[in-house]
Amino acid sequence: MTITQLYYVLAVAEYKNFTLAAEKCFVTQPTLSMQIQKLEDELSILIFDRSKKPILLTEVGEKIVNQAKNIVNEAGRIKDIVDQQKGYIGGEFKVGIIPTVMPTLLPMFLNNFIKKYPKVNLIIEEQTTEEIIKRLKNGHLDCAIAATPLEEENLKEIVLYYEPFVAYIPENHNSFDKKEITIEDIDLDTILLLQDGHCFRNGILNLCKNNKYIVDSHFQLESGSFETLIKLADEGLGTTLLPYLHTLDLNEKNKLKLRPFKDPKPAREVSLIYPKNELKIHIINALRDVISGVVRGAIAFSDVEIISPKNKK
Repeated sequence: MTITQLYYVLAVAEYKNFTLAAEKCFVTQPTLSMQIQKLEDELSILIFDRSKKPILLTEVGEKIVNQAKNIVNEAGRIKDIVDQQKGYIGGEFKVGIIPTVMPTLLPMFLNNFIKKYPKVNLIIEEQTTEEIIKRLKNGHLDCAIAATPLEEENLKEIVLYYEPFVAYIPENHNSFDKKEITIEDIDLDTILLLQDGHCFRNGILNLCKNNKYIVDSHFQLESGSFETLIKLADEGLGTTLLPYLHTLDLNEKNKLKLRPFKDPKPAREVSLIYPKNELKIHIINALRDVISGVVRGAIAFSDVEIISPKNKK
């Protein structure tokens, strides 16, 4: 029995197809099939039911896959231990980032990180929170940046920052003349939100549901980007809420339509998420330090009370 054989077993279990699993493992299909067959012969059992389409695990195969995940992860930990001992920060590192964070956060830290850690080969993917959780658990991501708390078993979260919500109020709105607003100033019948499936949208819904003055409201207009929401608001179709970092790049005319919330300011928690087995933790810590350093200066709200997911009543 070898680590390579177990790695091949995990690939077939995930993709339910020998040919596709071989492509993902960068080997030929006969090579992958032969190694899995050798393992089955050694154990005198069948791991896969090849008569099914797609291929399914046998009862004992499911138990073997669960154990194989632990073994493969622990084997990877050995190299991680050696790298940490040598003080080496490098190699391939896969990061997933949610769509409402990536456009603003990535330009802020990427150049700094590359310069400070040139031996790290960052592979960054924009993914939904649901996909991030799945890929972290399957071992296809080393870490991710997303809105939290997720409270997912086997995943750890390190808070990077709390990002306040800022209201975008068009000139025809009755709250436009206010310097600061409250949740009660937001009309939920005309609020503009991201499409269903965006965690930022869910954060706004949760924020508004906690408002005792708002009951059974509905939402009429949804879009896939903040830029579209801003344009719709400018056409007099409603108001919207934006994450603070996204407002930094707005033009001066649009910035005049921004209204901060009164204290305590509603905010979203953005965290680094990674598997509890802590592989490549030295790179995770390096990424955290770089991001925290640049964001701390951009979000100057350290002296303001913030409503976060952990202290929200």
